[in-house]
Amino acid sequence: MSIKVAGLTKVYGAQLAVDHISFELKNGEIVGFLGPNGAGKSTTMKMITGYLPPTDGSAIVSGYDVQQQPMEVRKRVGYLPEANPLYYDMYVREYLEFTAGIHRIEKPRVRIEEMIGLTGLGKEAHKKIGALSKGYKQRVGLAQAMLHNPEVLILDEPTSGLDPNQIVEIRELITNFGREKTVLLSTHIMQEVQAMCSRVIIISSGKIVADDSIDRLQHTNNRQQALLVAFESSVDKARLKSLKQVQRVEDLGDRSFRLHTGKAEELRKDLMKWALAQDISIRSMQTESQSLEDIFRQLTKSA
Repeated sequence: MSIKVAGLTKVYGAQLAVDHISFELKNGEIVGFLGPNGAGKSTTMKMITGYLPPTDGSAIVSGYDVQQQPMEVRKRVGYLPEANPLYYDMYVREYLEFTAGIHRIEKPRVRIEEMIGLTGLGKEAHKKIGALSKGYKQRVGLAQAMLHNPEVLILDEPTSGLDPNQIVEIRELITNFGREKTVLLSTHIMQEVQAMCSRVIIISSGKIVADDSIDRLQHTNNRQQALLVAFESSVDKARLKSLKQVQRVEDLGDRSFRLHTGKAEELRKDLMKWALAQDISIRSMQTESQSLEDIFRQLTKSA
């Protein structure tokens, strides 16, 4: 396992920020770490990277205990914190040279130019970091996190401040990195999670409330589904209500309806049989499931 967290806990005074959470991440996984503000995401990431000591529990990264072998862990982890602390008086290349020196990278200039190219910093590399836009500062943060080719990449809101074109570029960079390494990614942008992640961990009030693949999470939580159906001719709403699996019917106009149900596949079959028996032609029919955003809100609404 690239990351193994067991009973990880953090207490600030009387506040229980992270409450005995456990999970494992394998090599080659890009995992979305989701939760509302104040849920404990950033605190968990800081404990995994060794920047914050846990109150209880353990974190193992690439086989090394974060508390017992912190320097070994830091050699193998690339970390972009939410605040993205940078030295604003340093030039981009100067800062990356400084970072390369810390990690004792062989042939640092070659690697620096490679990362400047990968993160799209070429046009801004001659500037001081303080003169860059927020989006380019974020790129510098990503470049330093990936500069030493770490085994594990931990990113807290990595696309914050980027425009749509930049977001696509950074997504591709993270996705390519995650094919061979491990990425733990915190974000509030659900489209970003669906585009990059194979699995999500959702945390609320310091506790894990979900840990599964996106597909299984949607399947498990989609107890309330809807079937969107359109007919070639007029259909009485009351006749649709009489179908066994229909819980509620919405008339959408133009002979189209939204049929709310807990069993969309069964309703689909029943509706096909009913329409055939009634000699009614169906123009279109599709299942409308809850989005990842809907599921996130459902699981974290108590917070």
